[in-house]
Amino acid sequence: MNRAPALVVVGAGPRGTGLIERIAANAPEIHGNRPLDIHLVDPHPPGAGRVWRHDQSPLLWMNSMAEDVTMFTDETVRQEGPVRPGPALHAWAARIRDGRIALPGGSAVEPVLLDEIRALKGDDFPSRRLQGVYLRWVHEQAVAALPGSVAVHWHRDRAVRVTGARDGRQQVWLETREEPLPADLVVLTLGHLDAEPEPEHVELTAFAARHGLVHLPPDFTADTDLTRLPAGEPVLVRGFGLAFVDLMVLLTEGRGGRYENGAYVPSGREPVLHVGSRRGVPYHSKIGYPWRGERATLPRFLGPDLIEELLKRDGPVDFRRDLWPHVGKELGYAHYHRLFTAHPERTRGDWSAFEAEYAAADPAGPALRALVRDAVPDPADRLDLEALDRPLEGVRRPSFDALQEVLRAHITDDLARRHDPEHSPDLAVFLALLSAYGQLSRLGDIGDWWHGFFSHLASGPPGPRLRRLLALSRAGVVRFLGAGMTVAADEERGLFVAGSATVPGGRVEARALVEARLPAPSPDRTRSPLLRSLYEDGAAATGSGLLSVDPDDGRILDRDGRPHPRRFALGPFTTGRAGAAFTRPRTGGPAFRQNDATARRALALLRGPDCTGGGPRDA
Repeated sequence: MNRAPALVVVGAGPRGTGLIERIAANAPEIHGNRPLDIHLVDPHPPGAGRVWRHDQSPLLWMNSMAEDVTMFTDETVRQEGPVRPGPALHAWAARIRDGRIALPGGSAVEPVLLDEIRALKGDDFPSRRLQGVYLRWVHEQAVAALPGSVAVHWHRDRAVRVTGARDGRQQVWLETREEPLPADLVVLTLGHLDAEPEPEHVELTAFAARHGLVHLPPDFTADTDLTRLPAGEPVLVRGFGLAFVDLMVLLTEGRGGRYENGAYVPSGREPVLHVGSRRGVPYHSKIGYPWRGERATLPRFLGPDLIEELLKRDGPVDFRRDLWPHVGKELGYAHYHRLFTAHPERTRGDWSAFEAEYAAADPAGPALRALVRDAVPDPADRLDLEALDRPLEGVRRPSFDALQEVLRAHITDDLARRHDPEHSPDLAVFLALLSAYGQLSRLGDIGDWWHGFFSHLASGPPGPRLRRLLALSRAGVVRFLGAGMTVAADEERGLFVAGSATVPGGRVEARALVEARLPAPSPDRTRSPLLRSLYEDGAAATGSGLLSVDPDDGRILDRDGRPHPRRFALGPFTTGRAGAAFTRPRTGGPAFRQNDATARRALALLRGPDCTGGGPRDA
């Protein structure tokens, strides 16, 4: 007798929700009205997951404007399945205000969130809690769109291991359940994962314990116990990305500070944050103006043909040798297209002639540089990726006091530029970065440098956050350490000591050190028992600690490169990491493409006799 096949999805946050949406979109074509049981396993409510859950500080914002956040596909997504349009975050809020749609059922939407929905505009940066409400609504819509023959079950639990033969049903074991969930297919959509501290951090934590200090290793800032950082004392912060911005907010406004007329009014409960990093500067501000006019057609020099060629090569891909020249040419193409079409008074010659010579030039050759030099008179209008990546390269100051105004000027200039349409080639480069990221995601693990570079240019904080950082600097609550930050443990004095390449010989001593970044993925140090069990069962990991998956459909690869026929994985812990689970509308959404491919592969397998206990049923 035939039985309903079972799909277990471990992780019901935005990535799991995106997969359910694609299953609903593709099921009529591939699975018909056949029965299917979908089991969602997550200790957090479906939709929002851990990062976007309600139980966090209302001070924490999204890192994108409301109009730049959607969970729905459009015609720019390169997918086989059908487009199922839906509202971006700002349009969703507008529809709620107009009474055209209802809030997600069973969700406690408190008055402050209702007020936020009523006031939300496209260029606002919503709270993470509001994004969680949107994601819960999307989840409900995705489940409602499934055929009536599909049943969805949520298990508020954690999956701890998966067992089962390659050619047989799988068993998904849960933390609080004695019997496993039987599964014909398993998809892991786990999001960012916790990890045990790296060896350096183990030593620093032990040093802190010996001397009564505080060391906070990499972690999700919203989940970190910040009460251990005392008021008024210096705190060293290593990391100047988005985790630092969260830390800054929670230790200032979160402790009762406020802003008045652009100045910060301390509560007296703040520590003094001494922040540095490899670059020594915060990520570039989010761009604060919309696109107007003609867009360059992308991808142009970094497209599917090049990616396919690289995938067919024997041996690993070297990012700097094999990819960076093409990335640079792609970004440059978008930059100069925008300069010629939107700001022609700053160029020489016409675009068509420039484009033809640009296309013919070697990406890393002198002809390309000469072409740009002749066509773009002002060096400030030329794209200099190395300078963007290392803004403090060669900058030296005699003291940390002398450095503060240098950093404030850098941040002020960046804010002005990123909110001025006269610099709209920056927005063109941003869009080209999104395109490039989507293409490169098919290549698997290409190292961490590219992801850091992308985040620095394209995933920076909202402009208001950087304006508040300036106010905190002027108030003396934040102090800048510069680039090439170093940290040492002074055993004799029992203190952490920080320095930087920007201030040779400078020292800052403190009794507390915070590592402001997420834990790095690692098969050896992951705190996920589920992932550990997969590695023990033969799943492959890369040198960067990512779970190896098939670039086309997300099937988990073993150490011989064979895809597992019944196990899939999607998300930032895999070699298919593709940025956020949601994306900016009309930018191709690589995560959406991956979700669609995995959903179609899974549905095709689930309708087969191996998953139904007999011959396939009629649709």
